[in-house]
Amino acid sequence: MYVCLCNGVTDRHIREAVEKGCGSVGELTMRTGCGASCGSCLDMAADMIAQMQAELPLPVLACAA
Repeated sequence: MYVCLCNGVTDRHIREAVEKGCGSVGELTMRTGCGASCGSCLDMAADMIAQMQAELPLPVLACAA
């Protein structure tokens, strides 16, 4: 699904960025271009980042196991 039509950023691009450590909308914009034009996608992108971060395992806990 396209999240940012202006720059052709899909939900897959956002997932990949978050999996690689992207933790904020500003960083997502720098990495993918999402929201760099009109910005109407930023709320959806922020929601996706928050949801994915809640689902990802904590790195500290993974190292302790």
